[in-house]
Amino acid sequence: MEQLIEEYFAYMAIERGASPLTIDAYNKDLTTYREFLESRGKTTIEQIERDDILAFQKSLLDQGFAVSTIERRLSAIKGLHRFALRENYVKSDPAQAIPLPKKPGRLPDVLSIDQVSTMLDKVDTSTIIGKRDITILEMLYGCGLRVSELVNLDQGNVLLEDGFLRVFGKGSKERMVPISGIAFERLIDYLNDARPELVSAKTTGNNALFLNARGGRLTRQSVHKIVSNAGLLIGVKNLHPHTLRHSFATHLLEGGADLRSIQDMLGHADIATTQIYTHVQMSHIKEEYLSAHPRAQE
Repeated sequence: MEQLIEEYFAYMAIERGASPLTIDAYNKDLTTYREFLESRGKTTIEQIERDDILAFQKSLLDQGFAVSTIERRLSAIKGLHRFALRENYVKSDPAQAIPLPKKPGRLPDVLSIDQVSTMLDKVDTSTIIGKRDITILEMLYGCGLRVSELVNLDQGNVLLEDGFLRVFGKGSKERMVPISGIAFERLIDYLNDARPELVSAKTTGNNALFLNARGGRLTRQSVHKIVSNAGLLIGVKNLHPHTLRHSFATHLLEGGADLRSIQDMLGHADIATTQIYTHVQMSHIKEEYLSAHPRAQE
């Protein structure tokens, strides 16, 4: 095994151009692997079976190693067995059908309901631009829109009598998103008082819903800046528009909305994508428990 591993590292360095740091990391991983195999009475590459590799993986999990560490070690093992097959040390690769462990998905950042309310209350709406910006913020949070969906809205996509927006999401897939309450009121005010003031003589034919100071369609970059500046009002740096979308979905779920309805409003093709918000909700519940229960912190 030791000789095979040395040949494998030579192959990695010369033919694959692997860095010394990568080889050093793989060396530690494969040394641990070799020692584990020896504890099971396996001393040659020909003796290794799929169950040995799975047992090694389980031992790493039992020891509490991070998924990223286990993934790296399995990558090193897979590379070694592919090399052994390629160089005719063995006739089959027992690691080939073993999948790498999936890294847990990162939970999306969300604002609390109080944070959103405080932020929206602090936006200066005394100017035309301020009226436009508060409408954008209310719609990002109140309708769960992506930035691209928001900036691509035309006036004809707003169905005021029905209380819906005709939104075109990923792959130009159309969906109807309800708009009501404060977001609806802000949109009416913007259409009546602010947008006409932003239309210039050169852009009278522009049907974009949201306009910049020159009368052109507002860009994604501008919306990012609007949201980021709003975040600073509550001490949140680099607030991203997608955080408002995540907050929209999370607060709907906490309010009792069913997952399928949230999926439709967000425009997710797969319900599994929407299910991330159930994890966010459970994470929030756990945080509340740990901070509030008298014996949870023992």
